[in-house]
Amino acid sequence: MMGTESKRQQRFAGVIQQDLAEMFQRDGNAWAPGAFITVTKVRVTPDLAIARVYLSFLNTKTAKEDIEQIKSKSNEIRYKLGTRIKNQARIVPQLEFFLDDTNEYVQHMDKLFDEISKEPRQPDED
Repeated sequence: MMGTESKRQQRFAGVIQQDLAEMFQRDGNAWAPGAFITVTKVRVTPDLAIARVYLSFLNTKTAKEDIEQIKSKSNEIRYKLGTRIKNQARIVPQLEFFLDDTNEYVQHMDKLFDEISKEPRQPDED
């Protein structure tokens, strides 16, 4: 666990998260065809040299493959990010991508609740 992040780290992470979100909306299909990608969280190291980017993939059964695709394109993604943040940052951080699977858990729970609610109710006995 990284201790408390400085305001500077949080601000920088926010900038990166916003820019990456826009990039994934625009170019995500080139990097992981058919996946709808959400940037759920960005954490940067105190020296701002590394950004850990957590991604959630909606409507895809291939999140594990998608994240590998994106990892393999991380230099290209980093370069594009660099052109966007060059006025706000002296360095462009290395990007490390992680799968945020909390979403899968939520979807799994939703499905369970759906199934439960479809079961016939026992009539109340007076």
